[in-house]
Amino acid sequence: MKKKKILVLVLLLLLITGCTKPLKGKDNKAVINEVTGQNLTENILCRPTDEKTIELYEKNNVNLDALPSCVCKSDKIKKTVPKVSEDGNVVKDDDGKIVTEVKEEKCESFKINSGKYEGLWATIFIKPLAFVILFFGNLVNSFGLGLIITSLLIRLVLYPITRKTAMQSEYMKKAQPELARIEKKYANKNQEDKEVMMQKSQEMLMVYKKYNVNPVSGCLLAFLQLPLLIAFLEAINRVPAIFEEKFLGLHLGTTPQVGIFAGNYLYIVITVIVALTTYFSFKATTKDQISTSPEMDKQQKMMTNIFTLMIIAMSFFMTTALNIYWATTNLFTIAQNLIVRRRAK
Repeated sequence: MKKKKILVLVLLLLLITGCTKPLKGKDNKAVINEVTGQNLTENILCRPTDEKTIELYEKNNVNLDALPSCVCKSDKIKKTVPKVSEDGNVVKDDDGKIVTEVKEEKCESFKINSGKYEGLWATIFIKPLAFVILFFGNLVNSFGLGLIITSLLIRLVLYPITRKTAMQSEYMKKAQPELARIEKKYANKNQEDKEVMMQKSQEMLMVYKKYNVNPVSGCLLAFLQLPLLIAFLEAINRVPAIFEEKFLGLHLGTTPQVGIFAGNYLYIVITVIVALTTYFSFKATTKDQISTSPEMDKQQKMMTNIFTLMIIAMSFFMTTALNIYWATTNLFTIAQNLIVRRRAK
């Protein structure tokens, strides 16, 4: 119990450090990119390339020159810098404003250790994840594909753990007949008798132990995915190269809600994909879970439908990039469960 409390405290510490800061204008309202409908982020990790986006950042006093490029397309990059006289002083005009000039400087691409220290959360999750997405996006010349590759790599790294979670369904299927007999045995006994219920619980625990079943192991995968889901959202919001790009006709930084209202009905497709993959992912995960009564079957189906509807609703307000990540992980989960089930047979 103490270890669990310590783990929770550590995770909370990670979550409250290095988070995304929304860019706000002089009116203290969030600055929105009118093209994508996305709220811009103040503490971006690298320089944007879209002229309209650059204009919005410079207008709101964000120093882009101090940032590395997301990806270096050439050896040199043009930067607007203060003009300096021969004696080393900054040149100002008659109104006292600093005179600027455009200079070419060596292009420095974003690295894991770029920028100042922002806390453990950014150091351990956001920056490495952003770097990996940029690396593969640059390698295949598509940040949409870079997101998919990164998503699959993460799931492959987590596979030994998630495989154990998937195996629980197979163990539960073997244990189900014995658990059903226990339920039948105690069905007509006083359900409010603590001794009777304790005896029933002990018998069920013996069955769990016999078949190596861990009833709470299903929470592990969700627990592991949560920080990765948040880190993906942070990386997308903090890396302009990702949210500026289009993939299969969809802006990665645009939510389906904004895209559909703008008249681009292709965004319905990504929502449908998320809905279908979520449904079949939940169905594959819960297919062989313990079912000792028709009531429990109904509860499992109801929970699957509720979670699916929740994800569909959320997908309308998640960026396209995050929807791609979610759909990719769902497809991996479906494939993983099929492989585990075949091997178990």
